[in-house]
Amino acid sequence: MAADRERLLQAPVLVLNATYEPINVTAARRALVLVLKGTATTEEENGSFIHSTRVAFRIPSVIRLTEFRRIPHQTRALSRKNILMRDRYTCQFCGRALPAAELTLDHIIPRSKGGHTDWDNLVACCHKCNTLKGNRLPEDAGLKLRRQPRPFTLHTSRHIMRMLGRADERWRKYLFY
Repeated sequence: MAADRERLLQAPVLVLNATYEPINVTAARRALVLVLKGTATTEEENGSFIHSTRVAFRIPSVIRLTEFRRIPHQTRALSRKNILMRDRYTCQFCGRALPAAELTLDHIIPRSKGGHTDWDNLVACCHKCNTLKGNRLPEDAGLKLRRQPRPFTLHTSRHIMRMLGRADERWRKYLFY
């Protein structure tokens, strides 16, 4: 029961600016807070409810901010989650899509060989490929990157929104398919 409630509160919710421009994806918990504070309105619901002792709240699928927010050049924090999202939860050497728990992060140029921990040197990697690569360059281990890593950009963010939108029919009209 508690696990189901937590799953509901972690469901992705599309956030639209006041002009209906998609600007972010957030967890249902944060979306509910924004709606209850009056900062956002619910545009679409996902059909589920969360209950307090006296009230049942509908879980939103799409919310829209009530006031226009100027969105500055977006940068994302360098984190495991963001690297995995950027790489679509896919090993960048063998191409297998895996759950997050079965992926590691790999430094393309190992830190011991002067590689940095940044967007351009980190990729999602399965345990098998990471073990095979070890402390070597990919070409020395007989591996080849499927795609050169890039920083997380607004384009990457919109692409992720579209990917998530494929699973939720209610998002499609806002994502300009």
